[in-house]
Amino acid sequence: MPLVSTKAEPLSIVFEDDGLVPNNPLPFLIYRGAVVLDRRQPEETIEKLFAANGWGAMWRNGVYDFLHYHATVHEVLGIARGHARVCFGGDHGKELEISAGDVAIVPAGTGHQCLAATPDFSVVGAYPPGPPMDLQRPTLENHARALKTIPQVKLPKTDPVMGADGPLVKLWKRG
Repeated sequence: MPLVSTKAEPLSIVFEDDGLVPNNPLPFLIYRGAVVLDRRQPEETIEKLFAANGWGAMWRNGVYDFLHYHATVHEVLGIARGHARVCFGGDHGKELEISAGDVAIVPAGTGHQCLAATPDFSVVGAYPPGPPMDLQRPTLENHARALKTIPQVKLPKTDPVMGADGPLVKLWKRG
């Protein structure tokens, strides 16, 4: 059984810096219903997909219920079970419903916060090769520091869903 839906095309959104959450000029990407999940082992399905595409340091949990971002690393969130309403891009960002089979790719500096979730909501997170995940809250001091680190974060060589020829590789370019 294939792991990825043949019609997987991401929605692309660029969030502006709001003074506290730096966000990123690289677009936030969300694949709707991209992963064909094994109903008995949905987390393992996502882990296999991410590993096959070179994304690692995986974890299982949810999305924190407080606004945060990562200033040293990009992150991918694969939804294994349930659904949630998550705000991406900070307080001036966009609220999105995400559900099992969806994948959100969050560029370094992009704010995210879970606003509501079903009790069974389960996420597999992963990162491209590079430094470990850092967790930043939206403060003026963290924002100033993040503006220096975010441009240094390497572009991933692969899209965590579609691999070396995936949309992320084509859409994430530095000018």
